[in-house]
Amino acid sequence: MKVTDGNIVMDSAEEVKMQGAILSRPIIKDYSESYSGVSSSGGDATLDLEDGSVFSITLSEATTFIFSNPPDAGQAGALNLILTQDAAAKTIIWPISVNWDSGAAPDLSVNSAVYILTFLTVDAGATWYGFLSGSEMAVPV
Repeated sequence: MKVTDGNIVMDSAEEVKMQGAILSRPIIKDYSESYSGVSSSGGDATLDLEDGSVFSITLSEATTFIFSNPPDAGQAGALNLILTQDAAAKTIIWPISVNWDSGAAPDLSVNSAVYILTFLTVDAGATWYGFLSGSEMAVPV
């Protein structure tokens, strides 16, 4: 990385670690978010915000979701989950800290269906606000 005429020039392979520093008023022309496929192990699937903010899973067993490493209280953290049900829909258990927009977890029981869910926290994960963003999405062919 080098700074010339007030511009930061980086090799595309470089990584900037800000360690909680504030980036004020950036104009972002193009960006992407980290995407991570997860699987369940012994019925547990961990969505670790240090690994990214967009996750996908195809359920192969009854699964309990665990959300880990949210940002500190007073900072917003969000994750998106692309969930694909098995050919025989599996049971899902969400963290008790999730408050759903309708007061109850959505029905995600259609065999082989794809669902998109969004979760938001502002208190270090003590409370997650959960939203069903897409239901029974068409699978690309």
